[in-house]
Amino acid sequence: MSVTEESGGRLNAFAKEPKIEVISQESSNRNNFQLIIFSLVMLIMAIVGYVVFIS
Repeated sequence: MSVTEESGGRLNAFAKEPKIEVISQESSNRNNFQLIIFSLVMLIMAIVGYVVFIS
């Protein structure tokens, strides 16, 4: 944390900001695709589990 001294002896603190990461469109599309696949797998598992436990 950066601290500077203003006139009159007051201290002013500035937080360190994290480095900015640029997310490419390709990376975003891949993450969305993985999320859809994961959701479909979970849905299929829930349907199979429902069928197995109910019948």
